[in-house]
Amino acid sequence: MKKSLRWGAAVATAAVATMTLASCGFSGGSGGSSGGAQTLNLMVASYSDNTKAEWQQIIKDFEAKNSDIKVNLDVESWTDINDVIKTRIQAQKQPDILNIDAFAGFAADDLLYPAKDIVSASTLNDFQPAFNKNASIDGTQYGLPFIASARALFYNKDDFSKAGISAPPKTWAEFEDDAAKLKAAGVTPYGMPLGSEEAQAETAIWFYGAGGGYGDPKKLTIDSSENVEGATEMQKIIDKGYTQPNPGSTNRTPLLNVFIQGQLGMQVGLPPTVGQIKDKNPSLQYGIAPIPTKDGSSFTLGVADHLMAFKNKTDKTASIKKFLDYFYSKDVYTKWVKEEGFLPTTKSGADVMGSDETIKPFLDLLPNAKFYPSTNPNWSAAQGAIQSQIGQLAQGANPGDLLKSIQAKADGQ
Repeated sequence: MKKSLRWGAAVATAAVATMTLASCGFSGGSGGSSGGAQTLNLMVASYSDNTKAEWQQIIKDFEAKNSDIKVNLDVESWTDINDVIKTRIQAQKQPDILNIDAFAGFAADDLLYPAKDIVSASTLNDFQPAFNKNASIDGTQYGLPFIASARALFYNKDDFSKAGISAPPKTWAEFEDDAAKLKAAGVTPYGMPLGSEEAQAETAIWFYGAGGGYGDPKKLTIDSSENVEGATEMQKIIDKGYTQPNPGSTNRTPLLNVFIQGQLGMQVGLPPTVGQIKDKNPSLQYGIAPIPTKDGSSFTLGVADHLMAFKNKTDKTASIKKFLDYFYSKDVYTKWVKEEGFLPTTKSGADVMGSDETIKPFLDLLPNAKFYPSTNPNWSAAQGAIQSQIGQLAQGANPGDLLKSIQAKADGQ
């Protein structure tokens, strides 16, 4: 199945939502009943050609067990869903439940129920704690972590054998040693995509690996000493010739294809990379390992889309809770996640899917997931500055000065 993944636009959406929804109240939504049953309107994003059919089956099974609740389904493409939901809210016809990436703008305008009001305590406590924290603003959780993606190091086993490397690196020092061996063996050691497609992700890997990061919902910390150390390590690897040519202008998607074709020793990838290898080059001998860090500690860059519930004229929280608790029950939820090729955000889901060796390395990393500070109002500007400027490391820019420039853009200077 060809997946249509759409990650990382949470900040831009949140910012737009906050600006355009400020004048909207939270009344609205459709009527509360249909033939004696209370009606829930569910709007979801399309992740694949099968998304609609999968939701239809979930709804059919739920309604068979809950004859007093009817669920109307609206499936929108990722291209359209942001515009559709804004239009619906402006007309006070927002759905009862929404699946999208961003929630911060809606929460800022008091349009959403807190998560504790729309799922049971057992469901809320089943989410990975890191994902609950990422779905919260000022200590209140509004989003329900829906599906997850994570990053890990993919490495070419044949290249490692050729270079005399017995195991993937855990620390930066080991990474540099292995890169030198790969280069000596005639292999391009590492794919570092610093082009505009997703430079903020590759950069985050090195920032978090140094013990730094982008900050939190209150304050961005682009130019911290830890981040400067991470950027300096990136530049060191580039200067030693351990990356592909022109890393500052290389985008992730085409570079992953280079790895899949067996032309790179290592590159950071995502769960769908496993399926892409199976489709494009099933003979590739590869392994998956945690991303190397300065001290060898484990982490992953996590991303999650969310479910959320809108406050409407009719109080439907009891019906919403029944539906969402049903959806997140481990058998229903893991079936959906498996079909769409993602990672579960729940602990029970990870237990069920942990036997799948193709995704287990990613699942093992989820408890240590780090996230973009997507609810910080300045993150959109920071992300744009990173995407457009961080590639200058490959041109000899001073790491400290470069991060100060990006920090200034993040601070609106």
